[in-house]
Amino acid sequence: MYKKQMLMQKIVCMASLVASALMFVSALGLSTDLYDALSKAVMYPGTEWEYSSVPGATVYYEMFGFNSAFTKVSIGLILINVVLFLTNTHSRRKYYIGNYIATGLSAAAAVAASVWCIPQLNSYKEQFRTSVDFEALEAFSKDWGTLYIGPDDTFWFDICYFVIGILLLTAALLIVNCIFKNVVMKAEQSAVGSGKEVQNG
Repeated sequence: MYKKQMLMQKIVCMASLVASALMFVSALGLSTDLYDALSKAVMYPGTEWEYSSVPGATVYYEMFGFNSAFTKVSIGLILINVVLFLTNTHSRRKYYIGNYIATGLSAAAAVAASVWCIPQLNSYKEQFRTSVDFEALEAFSKDWGTLYIGPDDTFWFDICYFVIGILLLTAALLIVNCIFKNVVMKAEQSAVGSGKEVQNG
């Protein structure tokens, strides 16, 4: 049981770091298709002279604030999960206060980031699907040679949901591993104590 727990410990810590790195990649990719399809349709964005050749195309620029924050949050998650390795939470036989703090911080950060991110992803995805005039966008893409994406072309939004699911799973596994760790250590201490009693007897 001890070997299984140690293996799980390493895998879960690594998975948490990988999940946060994937979140960073998805944050970078979130606006890729939107940029290629919508950015050229908006003239002078964010100014009093703003003009859009495609109704609703401004959703790309309206997402800027969220996308920037999303990227920073994902970097924060990477740094937090690096702490798991700096405190040897992935390999330590016995957990100390620093390991419990690192575990709790990683799990809490994953949940907080997900709770903050999901509603905004839902909102911008819905805005993209309902506010963009896709007939006008198709005509614009033919005239100017830009990318055309339809209302169901939400690959990067969907990838973000998938990555957030992985992130939440790793957060849950970190907690499960911590509980498993305590169970194994108590069983080991109990076995050592029983051995001492037999020797003394």
